[in-house]
Amino acid sequence: MQDIYSMTMLISIASFTMATVMTPGPNNIMLLSSGLTFGYKRTIPHILGVMLGFPLMVVCVGLGIGTIFELFPMVFTILKVVGITYLLWMAWKIANSKGSYDTQGSSSGRPFTFIQAAVFQWVNPKAWIMAITSTASFTTNPDIVLIQILVIAFIYMCSGLISTNSWALGGVFLKKLIKNERSIRIFNITMAVLIVASVLPFIFE
Repeated sequence: MQDIYSMTMLISIASFTMATVMTPGPNNIMLLSSGLTFGYKRTIPHILGVMLGFPLMVVCVGLGIGTIFELFPMVFTILKVVGITYLLWMAWKIANSKGSYDTQGSSSGRPFTFIQAAVFQWVNPKAWIMAITSTASFTTNPDIVLIQILVIAFIYMCSGLISTNSWALGGVFLKKLIKNERSIRIFNITMAVLIVASVLPFIFE
């Protein structure tokens, strides 16, 4: 491993990935909401979709998609507009959900599937920034760039395992504190506002 990354560099990558995946963003806010609304078991496909979908995105970006954005900035702009529009629509859907209360986690509606969560990474502006920044910052040797990208993606997957489960279980814990449908309704509106707040930096950058 020393031929690929020094221990100091591995610690730096791990610190960077944990900082980026643990902070509030569209993925984490929706996992929190899903944990509360549907329970942990029904949120597992959503967890796996994020945990595996984002590292795959990192690999794709590292292997050349990022270069396309450098050559054609308009492509990234279009993608960002699509992503922000989707996130705002998602926030509206969450805010207008009925807030069904069910202590057994069998609420009406459907949580994200594995595929939906994995595909969501490609319209998440924060995910794009994370993928581009990490691959640009931590690929240091053009002769082993593929191996380095795979290492970065693997570390993201390990960090994502901790992050996704923490936020989903946080939602499950919150459900024990929320005692009625009105409280869930208020919670969902709050989550929607946080999603909007999370995309504002990308709108005005």
